[in-house]
Amino acid sequence: MLLLLLGIIVLHVTVLVLLFVSTIVSQWLVNGEHTADLWQNCTSGTVFHCLASSSNEWLQSVQAMMILSVIFSVL
Repeated sequence: MLLLLLGIIVLHVTVLVLLFVSTIVSQWLVNGEHTADLWQNCTSGTVFHCLASSSNEWLQSVQAMMILSVIFSVL
């Protein structure tokens, strides 16, 4: 029983760390001079230029759910 409880605690801590990393990481998709993530899209040609991510409803809902999941995980 104690081993099962320890396994569940380790699993929850691992998921919490992965949640923080996936929310904070700055480059999810790297393609040559173009990088994209949850928050912004950047190009690094002659001038490094970043734009906010697209305003699609699904992307805004993903952003909101990621922030809410981090807040509720801390609580």
